[in-house]
Amino acid sequence: PSYPHAERLARKEYDKALEKLQIEMVKLQSWVRDSGTRIAMVFEGRDGAGKGGTISRFRANLNPRAARIVALSKPTEKEAGEWYFQRYIKHLPSSGNMVFFDRSWYNRGVVEHVFEFCTDTQRAHFFAQVSPFEQMLVEDGIHLFKFWLNVGRGEQLRRMLARESDPLKQWKLSGIDVKGLSKWDAYSDAICETLDRSHTDAAPWTIIRSDDKRRARLNAMRVVLHRFDYPEKNTKAIGKIDTSIC
Repeated sequence: PSYPHAERLARKEYDKALEKLQIEMVKLQSWVRDSGTRIAMVFEGRDGAGKGGTISRFRANLNPRAARIVALSKPTEKEAGEWYFQRYIKHLPSSGNMVFFDRSWYNRGVVEHVFEFCTDTQRAHFFAQVSPFEQMLVEDGIHLFKFWLNVGRGEQLRRMLARESDPLKQWKLSGIDVKGLSKWDAYSDAICETLDRSHTDAAPWTIIRSDDKRRARLNAMRVVLHRFDYPEKNTKAIGKIDTSIC
């Protein structure tokens, strides 16, 4: 009820803005390649918040060899015996590359905690190490963006039901997703604690209200594009960030 826009962004307006932003993303990637810049984007949020859809709009017209999506599954037995961050490190961007993390090391802060997949001691170690870990990434020259897509309870349920009835989207719906619907309050507590304990000057969170996926996608792209000065940048085409949802 508190979402600041009464209606979803019109399709024509969205498509027009998205095309302009995707053109800017192509320009950005060209500069990233030529300059050897490294960009890592972390996308987190409740199930159904729109992480995958947002990433796909970022990456739609980019060279996939230099703009990779990382969506890791459950750790293997070998990975479970390693340092928690170890399996993520091998996926960090090299010179001239962008990496999009569809969920990330923040699984331990929220999902693993809610479903008791980790111990309290393991989670305490995570919080003690995550900010120094991200500080090292930034100091080494990686541009780190952390997005939390925040969806309301009613909209999350609507999207879950839509997935269930769509044969092209049923693969997105897992048993964990269904069980998570009944753990809204536990998720909320874990999310608040995680954001509070991992929001730093070096690696701040950007929270985007994603009840309207179209607005969420556009504003996430704007956050990234406004950060860099690249050749032929069109600031007017990028547009202003909607601070009422971002």
